[in-house]
Amino acid sequence: MFDITVYSHLEDCEVGLNWESAYAVALELRRAHPRIDLQDVTLGQVFEWTVRLPGFSDDPELCNDEILASIYQEWYEVTTND
Repeated sequence: MFDITVYSHLEDCEVGLNWESAYAVALELRRAHPRIDLQDVTLGQVFEWTVRLPGFSDDPELCNDEILASIYQEWYEVTTND
């Protein structure tokens, strides 16, 4: 597992966010929504919040539920392992 400080700020990351970077996306979502109760988050919200992240540069049409679930799982694990 990566040290969370490595991706704590997108500007520190040389590569933009995309659907294949679920862990980095999860870290940015956590930073953008620090007080959210993940049990109330839907995959639709994960999608909307992801495509609005600064530095997200992938095609929204390439997304599917499996990708969103992967991002959600990473977000959940990062949050619960604090």
